[in-house]
Amino acid sequence: MSDIVGTRLQTPEDPDSILQSLSATLEGLSPQVRQAAVYVLENPGQIAVSSMRSVADSARVKPNTLVRMARSVGFPGYEEFREPFREHAAGGTVSFPDRARFLQDLGEAADGGDLLAQMAGAALANTEALFAGISTGSLAAAAELINGARRACVLGVGTAKPLAENFAYVAGMALDNVTAIPTLGLAIDDVARMTPQDVLVAMTFKPFRVEIVEAVRLAASRGIPIVAVTDSHASPLVPPAAHAFVVPDNSPLPFSSNVAAVALLETLLAFMFARASADVAGAIDRFHATRYAAGIYTDSAG
Repeated sequence: MSDIVGTRLQTPEDPDSILQSLSATLEGLSPQVRQAAVYVLENPGQIAVSSMRSVADSARVKPNTLVRMARSVGFPGYEEFREPFREHAAGGTVSFPDRARFLQDLGEAADGGDLLAQMAGAALANTEALFAGISTGSLAAAAELINGARRACVLGVGTAKPLAENFAYVAGMALDNVTAIPTLGLAIDDVARMTPQDVLVAMTFKPFRVEIVEAVRLAASRGIPIVAVTDSHASPLVPPAAHAFVVPDNSPLPFSSNVAAVALLETLLAFMFARASADVAGAIDRFHATRYAAGIYTDSAG
């Protein structure tokens, strides 16, 4: 029995369509290719996270059989067949139990596969550890504290500076009380102008920056509430903070990872927006509409 090849004018573009097409071709496939197709249909989650050899072994067929299966639904080869599954997985559908197989597959790639797998593993582990240990109550309380403040000053220097500025920038699309510091002078100058009606959102990571530590100490001495983002429970930012978030930052490289810190700050923004009294969605729409009208944004590639 010959396998059906090239019966479609175009290949399906998403995993569900691919699986539907593969199911429709089953009766016309040779026994070995049908065996491979049945395995794929019953285990679609393995396609994105497993190598061709691993899938072939699990289906108890030869790797070339998977190529013939891919061609049966219009793809030139197995990698092209697999790509939509990987794109779908990259959108966040890979479950953590599949991580080991996913990282093993990355590591098999030539020219840097081991490094890519190490970086991906660290990023996934840091993010998982963050969300596994985070308290929604603390997030909600910190968000309400920031929303209710006269001013929320977001302080970061060094690698934390772009984190602080991005947080303030995104918050500023809908809220008018969030600003990044230091402004033109030193961090301690900005904090000296704050009052207990304000909130200091401060972040620093090992090795801790002295100017951040001193600014936090000054804020605490003046009764200014502090929301701290750091990477150690031993950080000097933790004791004086009303809310302290400790983010994992493990990396195989000589510098720390900011992946979990970014995820934490984006999540805090989400809680702030969810609890804001303002029309957040409308404010963000108006923010972008103003920029479009001023010619700052364009959707044209030309």
